[in-house]
Amino acid sequence: MQMSFFTATNTPLYSEGWTPSSAGAYAGTCIFLILLAILLRVVFTARAWLDAKAQAAALKRRYVVVADQQTVGDKANDASSMTGILTANGVEEHVRVVSAPVSHTQPWRFSVDLPRAFITTIGVGIGYLLMLAVMTYNVGYFLSVLAGAFIGELALGRFGHGAMTM
Repeated sequence: MQMSFFTATNTPLYSEGWTPSSAGAYAGTCIFLILLAILLRVVFTARAWLDAKAQAAALKRRYVVVADQQTVGDKANDASSMTGILTANGVEEHVRVVSAPVSHTQPWRFSVDLPRAFITTIGVGIGYLLMLAVMTYNVGYFLSVLAGAFIGELALGRFGHGAMTM
């Protein structure tokens, strides 16, 4: 194994079976690494999107029964004000939607945490594959991973950060 950067075009990637034998095959391998690095950014973005979606859904689930509040019937004369929650039992008039603080940690939910763990596992796997490609010390592979990270962040970076709103 080479211990310094080099520029050979016949460096194996992941196995001896994936050894480029021509300049075109080497270019194809580099394009694969670019796409793999972009896919890693897609996975990060998907996880951030799912987290934001789960947070929004959790905040919408919070209902608190409020005593001494005006009912819908009491507000019938005010046409601009409609309150109450439509449920299977009809309109619940003594209910007000209350949003929790954004920094509040949500309880463990199978429907939220299982997809999060799955997406994180895929991201970690892709990250390790990219790490192994860089560890070959092939300059083309290294630059391909960097190019894919740049393109992925350029295209999707604004979608994957904490300030997302639904």
